[in-house]
Amino acid sequence: MLFKPTFWLKSVLDIDKEFLKKHHVRALVLDLDNTLSMHGNPAAEAGVTEWLDEMRRLGVKMRIVSNNTTKRVAPLAAKLGLEFTANGAKPLTFGISRAMKAMGSNKKNTLVVGDQIFTDVMGGNLKGVRTVLVEPFHLEKTWTFRLKRKVEALVFKRDYSKLEVK
Repeated sequence: MLFKPTFWLKSVLDIDKEFLKKHHVRALVLDLDNTLSMHGNPAAEAGVTEWLDEMRRLGVKMRIVSNNTTKRVAPLAAKLGLEFTANGAKPLTFGISRAMKAMGSNKKNTLVVGDQIFTDVMGGNLKGVRTVLVEPFHLEKTWTFRLKRKVEALVFKRDYSKLEVK
């Protein structure tokens, strides 16, 4: 169960008012690369800014936890109006714990949201927090990302017929 997400959604944009209410969610620990933005891109993907505004309107607390450096995370986090924890060391739980403490959230009302099983999902599961695996906005073409996805497939088969799509 360490590698299995609680929820599997097409996109972070599929987290909406009904989903939050149904699952009693008040806080989101958000990955950055391939969850809110393309890896290395200085801008959010289409729809993310509006989605963040809707989450704020609903009173959802949010914080980015990324394994990337402050140099990468800070500029985009500022554009998005989100606090962040860089060098989050996922799947270790230090960054997730720090984010939850900063948001004043707990394991029952928080979700860890990200695109990678061995960092985001595993980190949330180790912390005892429900997890949401999202599909990346774009598939990475570098050999390292292709390798990561192949290894992930050994522990979690992405059966797209079971993907929760709204």
